Amino acid sequence: MSKEQLEKDFIEAYEEHSDAIFRFCLYKLYFDREKAKDFMQQTFTKTWDYLADGKEVDNFKAFLYRTARNLVIDHHRKNKEKSLDNILEEGVQFGADDTVNIHKKIEIEKYKKLMQDLDNKYQEAVTLRYIEELKPKEIAEVVDASVNTISVRIHRGVKKLKKLIEENE
Repeated sequence: MSKEQLEKDFIEAYEEHSDAIFRFCLYKLYFDREKAKDFMQQTFTKTWDYLADGKEVDNFKAFLYRTARNLVIDHHRKNKEKSLDNILEEGVQFGADDTVNIHKKIEIEKYKKLMQDLDNKYQEAVTLRYIEELKPKEIAEVVDASVNTISVRIHRGVKKLKKLIEENE
């Protein structure tokens, strides 16, 4: 592949997938927008480095999600994130303008907490399927598992999540 074609494909992948990768990082990084933006940029930088080394990518979307996922996993291994409770204990004050955002964050926090009660494999499959809207085949490429395994994880994850929601209402 020529350098010009490589650059064209990369720019096309960036334009098509950067927003989705940002949202994925935002969710995985507890809605820290700046950190999510950095991770999205790192994802594309690592992808460019990979391509510049002469390696090929069959499915840009799956490759980008896998790269972002690995960056987030590494980050979480290195850094223990603060929970919303810890932030509130430190005395962070919210202004009146933030009321709507606070309510949204509380709802998100509630569902995130329920999602955290799922096994990681189910949590990841459900997130990638319904939040990131990846197809089971793409998820299989991201997490290096069979399509059948991913379909089962999605089904079981949704079933367990519904049960958790019913128990908490």
